[in-house]
Amino acid sequence: MSTADTAIKPPPAAERVYTHVKEAVLQRRYEGGTLLSEGGLAEAVGVSRTPVREALLRLEAEGLLKLYPKKGALVLPVSAQEIADVVETRLLVEQHAVAKVVPAGERLLRRLEELLEEQKGHAATGDLAAFAVADRCFHAEIVRAAGNTILAQLYDQLRDRQLRMGVATMHAEPDRIAKNITEHTEILDALRAGDAGSAAGFVQRHISWVNTLARGDVR
Repeated sequence: MSTADTAIKPPPAAERVYTHVKEAVLQRRYEGGTLLSEGGLAEAVGVSRTPVREALLRLEAEGLLKLYPKKGALVLPVSAQEIADVVETRLLVEQHAVAKVVPAGERLLRRLEELLEEQKGHAATGDLAAFAVADRCFHAEIVRAAGNTILAQLYDQLRDRQLRMGVATMHAEPDRIAKNITEHTEILDALRAGDAGSAAGFVQRHISWVNTLARGDVR
């Protein structure tokens, strides 16, 4: 078989558009309220308009965009209700999970330490999108370690909303970056000490502050 036959084919055009737009929305390169045109996206990705329409329909189904015929696609802002719903769901899942993983195994503790160091590195370089990803991974590791597959799958369904909200909140309150690192350290220390009650309390305080943003505008 020739090298050409075994070469990795590029993703389909619609998939490339989907990835381009979704990453830009989640990382706030396309802010809420931005109107995207099919022609502009086609030119940016280097495809025709047909795969652009296909990708935008998929993103509308995921709740990130609203399509307007002959006008384009509006990037939907993060709403106060969405924040409140995500926070409520996270509290239910994460407080249960963090208590269940005590006593925490060495593998989990090492992984959380690695993610905490990643967050510090991203904070130092000012990469908010990467910080938000590492932030989310820190919490997801604890949920997965609790061993409930259904809860872990439910938590993973919040992934896109959490990433987008994470970047939004870092922009709205830049000092949260340092506070997140401090609060993650408190959670990790409580797990290391085998203190389930303190760990659950730190998780509750850490997640609940986001509701303050639900009472105002998430810029």
